Amino acid sequence: MDTKKLDLNLLVTLEALLAEQNVTRAAERLHLSQPAVSAQLSRLREVFDDPLLIPVQRGMAPTAKALELLEPLRHALDQVRATLASHRHFDPLQAQLTVAIACTDYLQTTVAQPLAVALRERAPGVRIALRHLDPTQLPAQMARGEVDLALMTPEHGLGSLRSRHLFDERYVLIGRHRHPGLREGLSVEQFARLDQVIVSLRGGSFTTPVDEGLAALGYKRNVVLSAASFLFLPEIVAHSDFVALVPERLVRGRHEALKVVECPFPVPGFAVSMLWHERNHGHNGQRWVREVILALAGNL
Repeated sequence: MDTKKLDLNLLVTLEALLAEQNVTRAAERLHLSQPAVSAQLSRLREVFDDPLLIPVQRGMAPTAKALELLEPLRHALDQVRATLASHRHFDPLQAQLTVAIACTDYLQTTVAQPLAVALRERAPGVRIALRHLDPTQLPAQMARGEVDLALMTPEHGLGSLRSRHLFDERYVLIGRHRHPGLREGLSVEQFARLDQVIVSLRGGSFTTPVDEGLAALGYKRNVVLSAASFLFLPEIVAHSDFVALVPERLVRGRHEALKVVECPFPVPGFAVSMLWHERNHGHNGQRWVREVILALAGNL
C-alpha cells in the first residue's frame, strides 16, 4: 500500500461503511451523496486489494480483511479525533503543558509569581519555565520554540512578534519608615540631597534618565549605590537611610515595611506588554495562558 497517496477521508468513509454496512446510510452519516461514497469504496478496494464489503440479501457484509481492519481503524481515527479536539477544547484542569516565559526580575515578581500561584489552582498540570530576557535574541528564541511568551516594555520594536498591552507602570519613591528626610511634599532640592540607590541593568552606571530630568531643573542627586536588580532595592532601603525610585507594583502590599511617597517632579513611567510568536498564536493552551496573564495584569 502506498500510504503517501492515501487520503484520510477514505479511512473515515471506510469506518462509516463498516459500521453501517450500507452505502446509502453511510452517505447520510457522512453528509455525502451516494455516488460519492460508492466512488470512495471503489478506491478503498484498490488500496486494500480486497472487496471489503460484498452484497448480501439485506445490504452488505464485511469481508474477513474488513473485519480485521475495523478495530485498528477505529482506534487510529479516535486518536486523530482526540488530538484535534484537544487543540480545539483546552481543559486546564486536565492539560499537561510547559510555558517558557522570558522577563526581567521585576516582572517575575509582579506578574510571573501571581501567575504561578493562579495556575496551581486553575491548571495544576501547566508549568512555567522562567527565562532571562534578552531582547536581541528573543525573535530567534521564539522561532526555535525556546521561549513562548515575553513580558517586557514594547519600546524595543520587535515588530515581527504579536503583542498585547498589559499595563502602564509608574515610579514611586521608597524608604524605611521613620526615615529622617523622607516625607510627602518633598521639594526637588530635598529629593536631590537624599542618599539614593539606582538600578543599572547593564551594571556599574550611576545615572539614569531621571538624572537628565533633574539636570534640566538645575539639580544633581546623590547616588551612593548602583544595583543590578530592582529586587535588591526594597530590602536595602528598609534597613538604611537610602531611598530609591522603583516601579509602583514592586512595592504594593509592602507598606508595613516601607514608606512610599510621590516623587517631587514628573518621572516618565513605562508600558508592559506581552509578546509571542506566530507559531504559538493558534495554540489553545498558549492562548488560555495568555488570557490568564491578561486578567491578572488587569487585577494587579
